[in-house]
Amino acid sequence: MSELDRLDNENSKMPEKLPLLPVRDVILYPAMVLPLSVGREKSTRGLSEAMSSDRLIFVVTQKNIQAEDPTPNDIFNIGTVCEILQIVKMPDGTMKALVEGICRAQWTDFKLNNKGFIEVGLRFFDEKIQKTPESEAVMRRVVTLFEQYIKLNPRMPIEILAAIGNINDPARLADTIASHLLIKNNDKQVVLELTDTLARLEKLIQILTSEVEILNIERRIQNRVRTQMEKTQKEYYLTEQMKAIQKELRHKDDNQKEIDEINEKLRGIKLPKDVRLVADKEVSRLEKMMPMSPESAVIRTYLEWILDLPWDKSTADNLNLKRAKAILDEDHYGLEKVKERILEYLAVLSRVKKIKGPILCFIGPPGVGKTSIAKSVARSLGRNFVRFSMGGVRDEAEIRGHRRTYIGSMPGKIIQSMKKASSNNPVFILDEIDKMASDWRGDPSSALLEVLDPEQNYAFADHYLDVDFDLSNVMFITTANSLSNIPITLLDRLELIRFSGYTDVEKKRIAKDFIIPRQLKEHGLKNEELTFAKGTLDDVIANYTREAGVRNLTREIANLCRKAAKELEFEKKSKNVTLTPKNLGKYLGVAHYERERIAENSVGVATGLAWTEVGGETLTIEVNKMMGKGTLVLTGKLGDVMKESAQAALTYVRSCAKKLGIDEEIFTKTDFHVHVPEGAVPKDGPSAGIALATALSSLCMDKPVQKKVAMTGEVTLRGRVLGIGGLKEKTLAAYREGIRKVLFPESNKKDLVDIPNDIVEEIEMVPVSHMDEVITLAIKNSVKKQKSVLQG
Repeated sequence: MSELDRLDNENSKMPEKLPLLPVRDVILYPAMVLPLSVGREKSTRGLSEAMSSDRLIFVVTQKNIQAEDPTPNDIFNIGTVCEILQIVKMPDGTMKALVEGICRAQWTDFKLNNKGFIEVGLRFFDEKIQKTPESEAVMRRVVTLFEQYIKLNPRMPIEILAAIGNINDPARLADTIASHLLIKNNDKQVVLELTDTLARLEKLIQILTSEVEILNIERRIQNRVRTQMEKTQKEYYLTEQMKAIQKELRHKDDNQKEIDEINEKLRGIKLPKDVRLVADKEVSRLEKMMPMSPESAVIRTYLEWILDLPWDKSTADNLNLKRAKAILDEDHYGLEKVKERILEYLAVLSRVKKIKGPILCFIGPPGVGKTSIAKSVARSLGRNFVRFSMGGVRDEAEIRGHRRTYIGSMPGKIIQSMKKASSNNPVFILDEIDKMASDWRGDPSSALLEVLDPEQNYAFADHYLDVDFDLSNVMFITTANSLSNIPITLLDRLELIRFSGYTDVEKKRIAKDFIIPRQLKEHGLKNEELTFAKGTLDDVIANYTREAGVRNLTREIANLCRKAAKELEFEKKSKNVTLTPKNLGKYLGVAHYERERIAENSVGVATGLAWTEVGGETLTIEVNKMMGKGTLVLTGKLGDVMKESAQAALTYVRSCAKKLGIDEEIFTKTDFHVHVPEGAVPKDGPSAGIALATALSSLCMDKPVQKKVAMTGEVTLRGRVLGIGGLKEKTLAAYREGIRKVLFPESNKKDLVDIPNDIVEEIEMVPVSHMDEVITLAIKNSVKKQKSVLQG
């Protein structure tokens, strides 16, 4: 008789106390045979004591598997009484024991005895159950679910089903099935602690139902993945078979044909050595890839870019200087400096055949022809033309491109434009470089340093291509309205050519020779259908436009052409529309600007001249006084430099009070208010210094400033007049306003050559070096001493 049968029949003889064997990560059920490794000293002593007596020991699972010396709180309440079948002592002092579960029990007393092991008292449970139809149905359901579980779980041996089928006892059946389930230990402990056999079987039904459902889902997923893998493998196998068949039949698939075309194109173009190596490597990679893989599409696109770039394509320069000059004169009136620089470039190129492309920067107000003359430069040279607007560019990748690791990456705008140009020596215009910005994505102006440096751009590295591209043959032209927004390091690489505003005479000539013929053609009008009477263009320029360039003039002439076309269509009998100064308002409406825009010079009012990005402007400076303590008030949205100029001007006037015949008490009993009209417009710079000093002197002397006189120049505390910039633009602004005398610093006499002769003939340009001269020339009835000095 086995020990299990003996204990079933003689339950009363079960010992009341047994040695305790706490275990980790395992739940041991009755009727379950399990090997255990025992290493704790208390456990090995208890195991030895049990082996020497009745071979019984109480096995219970730890709640806290980290505990090395478990306390009552670290172990579960219910465990299994086990019979020790075999013990093997290991060389390191540990033991390996083979135990068989007999019955479940609950420990009641936990103590360490004098023999050095833990001994617990036990309380046993009566697990016998009367067989009923209900219990039989539950058992069958459990067995059915367990069979499904075994079939679905590949980790479970099918032989288990044979052992289960021979068990008739419900308690033994529940424990045997529970011991074979691959579930969490906490769920196994819940089953162990259910002493009611029927409840235990119902719990197993619940667990098995859940596990079977999960295993079914896993199988469906596995089948789906296997089907997809088999499909892919089948496609690959068939593709390889097809390749082999086509090879035998000497046929090629579409992918191989495309690769052969790429190879043929690569052989047909002259590539630099390093580019050739990279291209061949990429073609080799492409041949080994599946045609539908994403990486093959990336490589194919990259190779297309390599093939499309003009590595060895260039246009022949037309070195006929007379032809080039004729083209430049045909397209643009004036702009002699630009034309001269292009002709110089052609002259040198005709002698040395190979020079580094110049990096020109056309700087000037809007509408003066900076972009359009770049197109004429390309036409005169016989080169292709390409343009890229830098306005609003704030990402370095716009210049250098994105690396191929990014989805949808492309080369930068430089390489894209070179592909568009279809030659490696185009005229390349970078428009509005002063409108670039920078943020966390990088500074595009820094990326341009390499592009616009003749010492570096022979090996321009685009992030997408990752090979060098030669830009040294490109003629780069940049345009800007202002130098203030261009970084110094970039500005150092540019050859500046300044564009000044046009005079009214130049605008009239441009309108007659260029704008009107082009607008007539664009609006479908014949020359005889629209006539401009004498003085009409003068009125359009004076009353409907106020600009340095001719952009608004072009719009107004286009407006006149539209109105004329409409009138001719409505009145079929009319064959001509004649525009005169009298009927101009009928077509263009009320004049946009009044001719007399500035205040007349008078006591405390002087006219200064200013430079802006859109050309020159006149500046009315008004000074008034009131009772006070000598305070100077400045208004009109003046900048710091202009405020300091006003302070310096007042200091000069105070220091010369006696010489100018001014009562010195006025500076302690009077407040001065300096205002520059158009208060919403910011104003700054030192060039209004002599105008401020003149207005203050006029007010303090109570003598008016001469009319039709404007002035520009920086003033020092000692009255010296220092040089300024933009004399041409300022003079043009004075001419537009009807000024007939301009006082300017003597150090700017060199700039008179830039002013058109027709303007110099109508405006008296007077150089001055000291404020004494300015006061003598600008203020009526000033002290005789200054006049005599000037005459002498």
